[in-house]
Amino acid sequence: GVYFVNHDEQGHHFSYLRKGSAASRLKAADIPADYIRNAKVLHVSGISQGISDTAADAVFAAMEICRGAGGWVAYDTNLRTALWPLERARAVITAGMSKAQIALPGLEDAVQLTGLSDPDQIADFYLNLGCEVVALTLGAEGTLVALPTERRRIKGKRVKPVDATGAGDTFDGAFLAEMAAGRDPFEAAFYANAAAALSTQGFGAVAPMPDRPKVESFLTAGEAA
Repeated sequence: GVYFVNHDEQGHHFSYLRKGSAASRLKAADIPADYIRNAKVLHVSGISQGISDTAADAVFAAMEICRGAGGWVAYDTNLRTALWPLERARAVITAGMSKAQIALPGLEDAVQLTGLSDPDQIADFYLNLGCEVVALTLGAEGTLVALPTERRRIKGKRVKPVDATGAGDTFDGAFLAEMAAGRDPFEAAFYANAAAALSTQGFGAVAPMPDRPKVESFLTAGEAA
């Protein structure tokens, strides 16, 4: 497939050509089961399930393999209504979340998918599906991290943003890496908020992603220049 990002006063917008792409032809039989069994964390997304029915089935199969082997499954809603009707997206993503231990929804997505607008109610929705950790990203306001027994709002870090294209992916990767390293979800969100903020200071989804020294320096300094 091919992905394009353009910008205007409202922010960034995606357009893409996915029909018939290699990824859309993925089937459950294509999943590298042994590789997934050895993974500590499997991170999946609503986009992977939205590109085709067979890809949706492949994601479900991978999730079952990972959980069966004792690994963690993390799910980011990543709602793209150009890929599939909202009603189907709701059904499939909710089913996917019910198989995940770690829910990584964004507020805008979650409002459409759950019909709720209050962050705490959204967190409860995903906890009630069986998720053990919910990290609901709230844009510049930071992240609501909810566990069955505790929840906290982790404030966002202040920057002068240029492009938020890669912010969600940066947050997810940083959050999961921190948890895999033994941090608790609140510590992980604190670090991931900073990484995501830094990623908005350049154009594109990959190049602006910061490395650990840059994130740690930012956290020490308090604010980006």
